[in-house]
Formats: sequence, structure tokens, C-alpha cells
Amino acid sequence: MDKERTERQLRLIAETTRIADALGVDLWLRGGWAMDFFLGSPTRDHMDIDWFARKRDAGPLTRELLRSGWTRLSGPPAEQQLDFGKHGEESSFALLDADRSGHPVVAGGPWAGERWPDGMLDGPVGRIGTTACPVISPAAQIEIKRMTPVWIPGRPRRAKDTADIVLLETALSSGGAPDRETRGATPQ
Repeated sequence: MDKERTERQLRLIAETTRIADALGVDLWLRGGWAMDFFLGSPTRDHMDIDWFARKRDAGPLTRELLRSGWTRLSGPPAEQQLDFGKHGEESSFALLDADRSGHPVVAGGPWAGERWPDGMLDGPVGRIGTTACPVISPAAQIEIKRMTPVWIPGRPRRAKDTADIVLLETALSSGGAPDRETRGATPQ
């Protein structure tokens, strides 16, 4: 594992969490870092840092990230996801909206209105060292990793996704990660 890169990404996660807290903006880690924060330690190298954020918070979050030295990167449609870079690392914020029942849905782009897994935002506050951060629920993480090749035809299942599913299922079957504070929220 690239220890320097892992430490740099952990510092950026802590910084992003501080920015969001100061703004009163809810964020949830998703992807590999969500799994690692649930498990309590880094398990592998990560190419980027993936987040969920509410569409309504995109403006304030963007302004504060840019003020804090992040650079806006090109990527998917801006109403679907915002991408930023700092210190050679990338953070992607998939934007959430809510359907009429308050269920999280994709905010924009070609999949606008598509529902995310049930209970996705009811995950725990994960921790690595002194850094705490809300993560999506492990069950939703597993579903997303299993279903992405189905939801996005042509995108193959990656070996790291298969390995992540095994780690998460093992942790859940053995009673889950260490006791964590749970936090439920719906996008508004």
C-alpha cells in the first residue's frame, strides 16, 4: 500500500469533513473509503475519494472547496457529480435529490431520478484513527458494487469490487465493524 498517498487522502477526507461540518452540509463517504472507514483501517490503495452530497448543498460546498485550494475538474454532468482535485488527489461528489417519498435518487444526468438503495444514508459514522466520517450503509455499498455492471451495461465488475464485497460481508456476518454511531438522514 502506498502509505504517503493513503495519509494524504486521509488528510483530505478530514479537511472535507471539517468544511462540510462548518457549512452544516451532510456528506457520506462511498466506495472504497466508505468500506475502510466502516472497517476502521485502510485495506488497499484508492484511486480517489468518493462522496455523496445533496444537490442543494452543491453551491456552498463548491465555493468553500475552491476557497480552500481545491480545483474544479471536468467529469460527469455537473448536476450529477462534482469533481475536485487537490495535492494530486481527486474527490468526487455524487449529488443526491429525493423523490416524493423522500428516498434518495440520482440528482441529474442520464440517470436523474433513479433510486439509490434503501437505507443507504443510514450508515454509521466510521473512523480511521482520529478522523470520523459518515459512510453509506454497508448493505447499500454491497448492493452498489454488485449492481453497477447491471445498472451501467458495459462496465465490468472490477476485482477490487469483488474483494470489497467479501470484506464487507465478512465483517457483517461476524457482527459488523466496531460499535459505531448510526446516523439516518434523507436528502432534502
